[in-house]
Amino acid sequence: MNKVATINIPEEILFSLRESETEIAYEMKLYSAMHYYYHKKLSIGQAALLAEMPEETFIHYLSDNKISIFEHYDRDELLKDIANA
Repeated sequence: MNKVATINIPEEILFSLRESETEIAYEMKLYSAMHYYYHKKLSIGQAALLAEMPEETFIHYLSDNKISIFEHYDRDELLKDIANA
């Protein structure tokens, strides 16, 4: 079950960014997913779910943003994730 979170964004921010509310909301989800993964609050799978993209795509997104998935794993964690993939 999904929950809805509401964020108030001042109109001048929307105007400055020249993006729709939908585009900004999507980017916020992407950045939140990346942030929570980086700070080890979400797994790759959970973060990909938040970002609404397949895990492989999310891993590429992390790489594009200079976040390595290998810095966050010890050997056992990595092997467990590979086994569960």
